Amino acid sequence: MKTKIIILILGAIVLLTSWQRTTATDISTTKKGMIKVTILYPNGEGKTFDMDYYSTKHMPMVASLLGDSLKRLEIDKGIAGRTPDEPIPYLAIGYLYFDKLLDYQNSFGPNAEKIVGDIPNYTNIQPVVQISEVFQ
Repeated sequence: MKTKIIILILGAIVLLTSWQRTTATDISTTKKGMIKVTILYPNGEGKTFDMDYYSTKHMPMVASLLGDSLKRLEIDKGIAGRTPDEPIPYLAIGYLYFDKLLDYQNSFGPNAEKIVGDIPNYTNIQPVVQISEVFQ
């Protein structure tokens, strides 16, 4: 009986320790100085966006094309505006993270036609792109 309890406790410790390491690693993947490419899809009358296609087909394709230069990818789905009466300003926002601007330029440039050519498959919106340096 004591042996089983000890094994259960040790198992719980191993699980908690591995969870803490995973969480710390996930958080630390975005660092000051990284390059963040933000792709905004503004909301508006007649604008459409297929989040399922974007999240299961487009962004995985982008990740595959950009390869190891892409360090992190995130997707936001707009759900509300600033107040209950305001519409969402963006239907979706995508984020791509790179160590250096040159990493983004060298990986996106050769694949730009394929990436941009896929946009009509999930939206009729012309995305707004901003490239930033992660400051904090």
